[in-house]
Amino acid sequence: MKKTLLAVLFSPFLGYAQDAPELTDEMAIQLSEKPLHCIHQEYPNKTAHIINNADEVSLSPKALHPSFYGCFDWHSSVHGHWMLVRLLKTKPGLSIAKDIEKILDESFQKENLQTEADYFTKYQLTGTFERTYGWAWILKLDEELTNWENPKAKIWHENLKPLTDKILNSWKQYLPKQTYPNRTGVHPNTAFAMAFAIDWARANNDNAFENQLMEKAKYFFLKDEKTPAYLEPDGSDFFSPSLEIADLMRRVLPQNEFVKWLNDFYEKRSLENIEKIPVVSDLSDYQTVHLVGLSFSKAWCMKGIAKSLPNNHPLKNNFQKTATIFLNNGLPLLFQGNYGGDHWLTSFAVYALED
Repeated sequence: MKKTLLAVLFSPFLGYAQDAPELTDEMAIQLSEKPLHCIHQEYPNKTAHIINNADEVSLSPKALHPSFYGCFDWHSSVHGHWMLVRLLKTKPGLSIAKDIEKILDESFQKENLQTEADYFTKYQLTGTFERTYGWAWILKLDEELTNWENPKAKIWHENLKPLTDKILNSWKQYLPKQTYPNRTGVHPNTAFAMAFAIDWARANNDNAFENQLMEKAKYFFLKDEKTPAYLEPDGSDFFSPSLEIADLMRRVLPQNEFVKWLNDFYEKRSLENIEKIPVVSDLSDYQTVHLVGLSFSKAWCMKGIAKSLPNNHPLKNNFQKTATIFLNNGLPLLFQGNYGGDHWLTSFAVYALED
C-alpha cells in the first residue's frame, strides 16, 4: 500500500519535471513515518561515546541519551525531532498530529533533557561530542520552538533549554579557538554548522554570538576564490563543500559584496560540476546513500543563494531551476533503500522543501 501511494506521490519521472515539488499534507504524512518509527528504535546504534572505564561498557544508547537515543545516531535523532516539530508547527491539521505530539511529549520530558545536558559534564572526553554538526541541529530544533505560540511547544522549549545552553556555551568557547574550517562534505563541515548557528542567533537576538560567527566566517572564507568544486563530490558526501560556504556567506555579506564574492568564488567548470545529479550506485549501502542527501542539501543551498541574488544575476534562475531538479531526483529515492537512509533522509528532504 505504501509503495503504491509513494509511486503516485513520487513518480519515477519526477526527475524530468519542471515544477518545484510542494510539501503537501499527504507527502508530509508519508515522510513523517520515518522519524516516527525510528525515534524509539534503539538498535542498530552508533553511539559515538568514548568509553573511559569498565563501568561505562554496559551503558546502552538510551541510558546515555534518554531523549535522542534512536534513529541510529544522536544527530539523526535530533534532526528527526526537528522535522516532526516543523511539520506539527506548520501543518497542525495533519491526521497524524496526535501521534507526533505524543512522541515529542515523551522525548521532551524535563528529566530526560536534563540528562542530555548533563552528558557533557558527567563523562570524560565529551567536549567534542557532535561538534559541530549535532550542535547545529540542536540550535535548529531550539530555533523552531523559539517563537511558536503553542502551549506545549513552550513547555518543550523550556525543557530543552539546559541542553541548548550547554551547546551554546560550548560553541562560544570553541569558536575563538577554531583556527581552520572543516571543508568536508560530511558531518564536520564548518560552513553548514555556522549557517545554522547564525540563523539561531538572529532568531534569538543573540547579537554577540551572531557577530562572533560572522567575523569567523569572513576570516575562514572571505578570501576564497576559484574554489575547486569541479572535484566534488567525495564518495559519501551529503554536503557540497562549496555550496555550503556560499550558503553561509550569503547570510554574512551585504548583497553587493556577496555578488562580487560569489563571482570570484566559482569558475565555469565548477558551476557545471555542482549542477550534476549525484550518482547513487547502491541505496542499501549506509555510506553511499549519503549521496541522496547531497541532492537535498544542494537544493536548499541553491534556493537560499538564489533568493539572495539580484534579479539580473545569471545564477538566480539557474540555481532555482537546478534546485528543483535535485528535489525531483531525490524524492523518489526516499523509500527505495533501507535503514541506512530511512533514519535521516526525510528530515533533509523536509528542510529542502520548506527552507
